Amino acid sequence: MAVGQCDFPVMHEVAGLCLGTTCAGIKQTLKDDLLVIAMADSGTCAAVFTQNAFCAAPVLLAKANLPHQPRWLLINSGNANAGTGNQGMLDALDSCTELAKCVDGAANQVLPFSTGVIGQPLPVDKIIIALPTAIADLAPNHWDKAARAIMTTDTFPKGVSKQINLGGQIVTITGISKGAGMIEPNMATMLGFIATDAKIAQPLLQACLAQAVDQSFNRISVDGDTSTNDACVLLATGASLAPELFEDSANYPIFADAVMAVCKQLAEWIIRDGEGATKLMRIWVEEASTDDEALQVAKTIAHSPLVKTAFFASDPNWGRILAAVGRAGVSNLILEHVQIYLNEVCIVKDGCRDPAYTEAAGQFVMNQEEIVVTVRLGRGQIAAEVLTCDFSYDYVKINAEYRT
Repeated sequence: MAVGQCDFPVMHEVAGLCLGTTCAGIKQTLKDDLLVIAMADSGTCAAVFTQNAFCAAPVLLAKANLPHQPRWLLINSGNANAGTGNQGMLDALDSCTELAKCVDGAANQVLPFSTGVIGQPLPVDKIIIALPTAIADLAPNHWDKAARAIMTTDTFPKGVSKQINLGGQIVTITGISKGAGMIEPNMATMLGFIATDAKIAQPLLQACLAQAVDQSFNRISVDGDTSTNDACVLLATGASLAPELFEDSANYPIFADAVMAVCKQLAEWIIRDGEGATKLMRIWVEEASTDDEALQVAKTIAHSPLVKTAFFASDPNWGRILAAVGRAGVSNLILEHVQIYLNEVCIVKDGCRDPAYTEAAGQFVMNQEEIVVTVRLGRGQIAAEVLTCDFSYDYVKINAEYRT
């Protein structure tokens, strides 16, 4: 059950981009599990990928194909094609080659993506048979279908769409993502596909995506596990009448901020849908001396199973938060400068329990569905935020039964 209201929004079409889905029967036959995204040949493509050393075959192939002006994305759910050795690479390549044949394109202009169970051979035959149906389904308004086709343990489809005014012309930014478990901020433990009709060169588009991912998907954590398959793609079709974006143009910061906002909302949807999640926690660390220091403290709290289970129980066991801050590796931490809050309730002041704190006040906050944990380190002016969720009984159940 997701945390909060998570309705799928109105998704603006992106000129020059179409999406098509079908059910290939990769793991089940009840919903679509294959997605094809096609972009106009005038477009550019940026992507970032998982840092897991055991990255999946489609990740390796997508990295290799990225410099070749990709025009098509091929995504399947139900099978990760990870831990499958050389055969996995051949299977990913065969899938891309077959799609290229169907659209009269080049195989190295196809980026493949897979999500699902690790270690099982990709059923290429099923994908090849289903490709013509997915291609026939291509349409600019199929964002909802696409968001559902890439889901695995997700409980709801995740989408965001924004329109901005650049030079008197409307530019659209629309995206979808999937992810609910195996989520840890280490680029970018999920799958995300974002498109815009802006006109922008590939190097600048890549820089824009990297900056947005660093502030969004790299700052979320469900369970601290970095997946083998995850990636985020930003496609720019160039179909808008808005002027081309350059790094020194007045419009670029507006565009970059909008891409950042889309990524942040998609990232938040993932945390709201964390496997078994009942609470959303915003870990806000301020008064740090460096960005790395602020992030390290925030991530240590966000990853702590003891903190996360206390939140599930609505137990104001603030000692677990205090302990996480203390083991975060901050050098020469002056305990008397540290303050910790649950929402507006101060629980730690001058390095120990705030004399004004009451268990009733802490309990009132812990009963909420969304909670802000604020840590003030008293060391500088740097702040950082990481989003996380609690650990519930359902998290164990979902992952224990994942392959059954």
